[in-house]
Amino acid sequence: MQLDILPERHGGAAENMATDFLLLKRYPAERAAHARFRHYDWHRPAFTFGYSQKIAYVRSQLPADIAPDLCRRPTGGGVVDHRDDWTYTLVIPRAHALYDQPAPHSYRAIHAAITDSLIALGQPVELKESCDPADSSDNNPGGATCSAASGPTVCFTRPERYDVIHTLTGAKVAGAAQKRTKDGLLFQGSLARSTLTASLDWDAFQSLLIEKLSAALALPAAETPWPDFAEHELDGLIEQYSAPEWIEQR
Repeated sequence: MQLDILPERHGGAAENMATDFLLLKRYPAERAAHARFRHYDWHRPAFTFGYSQKIAYVRSQLPADIAPDLCRRPTGGGVVDHRDDWTYTLVIPRAHALYDQPAPHSYRAIHAAITDSLIALGQPVELKESCDPADSSDNNPGGATCSAASGPTVCFTRPERYDVIHTLTGAKVAGAAQKRTKDGLLFQGSLARSTLTASLDWDAFQSLLIEKLSAALALPAAETPWPDFAEHELDGLIEQYSAPEWIEQR
């Protein structure tokens, strides 16, 4: 078992969401017990939103001056603006011990790795260890989604427990959402670049994050070629994630 570090790729919103899901569901059998990590970017201005979000609310949060690439995520959480973020996906296989832990435990472990990496690069950040007074421990399950609220949400407007926050301003720096299936745990995360120093070396951050994740998962990290997904599977899933039935009807 190891942590596969996959090559960086850019894609449209539907393509990125489809690819993340295939990394969870269709990873090559001989590497199915490996964790896998990828950082990726976007072809054009994009927004994604959690599986349970209502499309009317999502559209009310979009900027009026552009028509962004829009897609519903397979994970939960709120509306995420990807125009100036650093996006990543981590898949933890079912065979790994973290798979069986409660959602707050995995959320904290991954965000602790992000926090430590940013601190090592001189960024004033910390892990939000406590709930806000308005949230009880029952209502806020430790960041299982971008927000513990039951209603519609926008990620990065309010930090939840185990999010990464700016020490001085309290602004939310990193949030994520996760989905657990019989195949593994899909973790989709985002960092808001605007909350951090403009001179931050993001390549150095990625290298440190991989090092910290490797330690947190107790897995050696290795650069790994991109898996050969069946072309019809990827194309079919992109078509599904682009369809109005997926984006609007939930």
